[in-house]
Amino acid sequence: MSPDPKPTTFAINGRLWGTRADDWANIQEGMCRPLYEAVLSRTNVGAATTYLDVGCGAGLAAQMAAERGARVSGLDAAENLLAIARSRVPTADFRTGELEELPFEDGMFDVVTGFNSFQYAANPSVALAQAKRVAKAGAPVAIVTWGQPEGMEAAALLGALRPLLPAPPPGAPGPFALSDETALRAFAASAGLTPIEVFDVDCPWHYPDLAIALRALKSAGVTVRAIEHAGEEAVDNAHRQVLERFRQADGSYRVAATFRCLLTQV
Repeated sequence: MSPDPKPTTFAINGRLWGTRADDWANIQEGMCRPLYEAVLSRTNVGAATTYLDVGCGAGLAAQMAAERGARVSGLDAAENLLAIARSRVPTADFRTGELEELPFEDGMFDVVTGFNSFQYAANPSVALAQAKRVAKAGAPVAIVTWGQPEGMEAAALLGALRPLLPAPPPGAPGPFALSDETALRAFAASAGLTPIEVFDVDCPWHYPDLAIALRALKSAGVTVRAIEHAGEEAVDNAHRQVLERFRQADGSYRVAATFRCLLTQV
């Protein structure tokens, strides 16, 4: 029996990201508003734009696109997140499914975005090829990943989880696998997309106190996996140690985070 050329992570990612969906939507997701705004502006999302967000989560980017007048669709593995997305944009077409098997017809969309989604697919190249398939000829496809980890404060929080996670499969890409511009452009080109422009967007994480910071950080799927493997106390302790570096005089916390965006064209 030949191996499946399109491995998937639907069940795993749906469970991990859906576990603390409300905390993600109400605390952490809003930190990405500057990123979503920058990408929607550069791709000219506006009235009557047919827009698809793959890995749409709780739908904040989709909501912002709808507020610009776009006709919105989205896909995610986590039904709990999609329930929030549907409440935010009742007119949108949100579906559960695999990034590697998008349930949309060829050439449907004027703009397709993937915010920190393609690199976490079981088969990133297949997922990106699917995004290309459902985009119209000449349409922009935005690939968004983490910025360069060197010097990024948020990278320290991600790194703190590494000892608490199960060992990754051999050859598995890390969260910063596409942060290098050369690698990011090569990834796009491998799917037959034409790289156009790379730009970075700063999205600082700001929390009013430690309790909210810990809740926000525990809402991410990778952190849920660390909790399952090592326990919530170990995760909280690891985060506390790193967060102490970023404590402000008023007791709040501010952590610098950067995302890298590659605009491509079909």
